[in-house]
Amino acid sequence: MTMQYINQTWLGKKVILGQTDIDASKPVNVLIGFHGAESTPENMLIHGNRLSLTNTVTVYPEGPVDAGNSVWSWWLDGPRQKEAVQQFLEFTSSMIDEAHRFMKEQNTANGFHTCLWGFSQGGAAALVYALMGKYPVHKVASICGFLPELPDITAKNEPTQILGIFGTHDDVVPSFLADHALDEMKGHGHTLSAKETPQGHEVSAENIQDLIRFFES
Repeated sequence: MTMQYINQTWLGKKVILGQTDIDASKPVNVLIGFHGAESTPENMLIHGNRLSLTNTVTVYPEGPVDAGNSVWSWWLDGPRQKEAVQQFLEFTSSMIDEAHRFMKEQNTANGFHTCLWGFSQGGAAALVYALMGKYPVHKVASICGFLPELPDITAKNEPTQILGIFGTHDDVVPSFLADHALDEMKGHGHTLSAKETPQGHEVSAENIQDLIRFFES
């Protein structure tokens, strides 16, 4: 099924929207994809374009933190990371507001589910929002994700279904960090499906098939 893409600007940031033929009589998935650190929504689109999903609107936003040379991150590492992650949570809630506004204009009579996925720091972003975000999410997938230093807030999001994929040969996010992050999510009451593979720091064809099965089920 072919996705049709358009560029929009939300909150002063580039957003790439993708849409298949929508059956408004059925629930629609709004799938937000987070790119890695020092990257772009176009890079995430390359992976996302391999997802053959039905009744889905995809949203690929640009990260809020300028890393220079026209690339973007969701937060910066360093001593103020807790504060930066808090700012990410607020930014993403506003992005979800925009996605909800867009969907309401599409006359989706039976509503829609907000889903998240991401790669690397984008996987971390998806996990952090599932854990501490303002809005509940239907499903969350992380590829080569981890957990950053979290802000000192007691907010807990509603439990959701999480797919976490990580590689034993990942030289950027060591498997023990990814595994620890997923254990933390499970410890906070989320339903977890964890998959350790021999992959490196990448989004593989096998990962894409796992994502399709997860979001289509």
